[in-house]
Amino acid sequence: MRKQSPPLRSCLITVWLAMVLPPLSHSSYLRLSSRWHRVCLPPHIQKFPAKSISILSRPFTFHIGVSWAAKPPDPKITRFHTPFPADSCIGRWRDRMLALREKNVSRDAGEDFFYVTQMHNGSGVAFGIADGVGGWIDSGVDPSLFAQSLMYYAHRSSRDSWAGEPEFDPTQDQQERNQVDGRELTPYQCLDLAYHGVLRDNLVEAGSSTACLVSLNAASGVLRAANLGDSGFMIIRSSAIIHRQPAQTHFFNCPLQLTKLPPSTNADMHYIDLPDAAAEYEAKLRDGDIVVAYTDGLSDNVFPRDIVTICSLVARSVHSESEQVQAMADAIVHYARTCMRDQKRVSPFEREASREGLLFRGGKIDDVTVVTALVRETP
Repeated sequence: MRKQSPPLRSCLITVWLAMVLPPLSHSSYLRLSSRWHRVCLPPHIQKFPAKSISILSRPFTFHIGVSWAAKPPDPKITRFHTPFPADSCIGRWRDRMLALREKNVSRDAGEDFFYVTQMHNGSGVAFGIADGVGGWIDSGVDPSLFAQSLMYYAHRSSRDSWAGEPEFDPTQDQQERNQVDGRELTPYQCLDLAYHGVLRDNLVEAGSSTACLVSLNAASGVLRAANLGDSGFMIIRSSAIIHRQPAQTHFFNCPLQLTKLPPSTNADMHYIDLPDAAAEYEAKLRDGDIVVAYTDGLSDNVFPRDIVTICSLVARSVHSESEQVQAMADAIVHYARTCMRDQKRVSPFEREASREGLLFRGGKIDDVTVVTALVRETP
């Protein structure tokens, strides 16, 4: 009888973490800037107009970690890798995102991509992940282009928008209030804008992608999310999962997906989902909450309880909050890669396949991308 995946023993994961994660140094996690003390992000992605004159308090701080790993190349599959030119807008932005980590498991994110950005006037932080649909390889299309462009346009919309209602000082007169520029943007609205940006982009001929977009409000601590497909996120509070976003699928292993078709293609032959199919979610976060967003390279290979165990062990073994959240992302990605290569342990994907009457053994090789956020509230 094959072994099931029991709850991981803390002592075994502790040993495993010590083996796979090198000692943290200032170059091994996201570079931080003391200038932006409410949302801890690298300085080169903290660009926004300085016109607003809001002086309202923002008691929530969000420490962000991000890690990714492309799946190993398969010699049986011909890969169509036609990246955006390095001197194009998306190409330059892609390289900046990948440079967030000076040391990472892999150089690129494969067919996944992501973004992390501070929102307008430090009102919050936004991040998202996308998983390009690999089936487009059969049509000679690079699946990574759709995912990268979708995240690029989501990033561009988020950085210039407020996490909540635009803020102003009640003592200001109407003319001063009118100077508070920008607008509130929900993750669903952001997803809609990003999708239409991809449709207009001539550099993206075709493709599909799942998407999970999240915003965190630094004034209220409110999380808002929009998720389409089988990427997702979870909220961990006091070592328990208080929310895990359900996957959206047409059928087994066929997620809902935003799609762009070549002009001559018959739309009836493809699944074409629109942003309004995204599931929206909102919750008030508390001090110490952990948000984990991920592509299905994680959820197909790692059970939720194991993610909680990893986060709990890292939190106890690493002191700095910024180091903690990055170590969590790294450890989760490392563990996912370990599980996807293990053909003897039952995986979440194997369990779902069994429910459909299909035979599948062990882990599922895939790209994996993880964004983690640690919430801190000051009185």
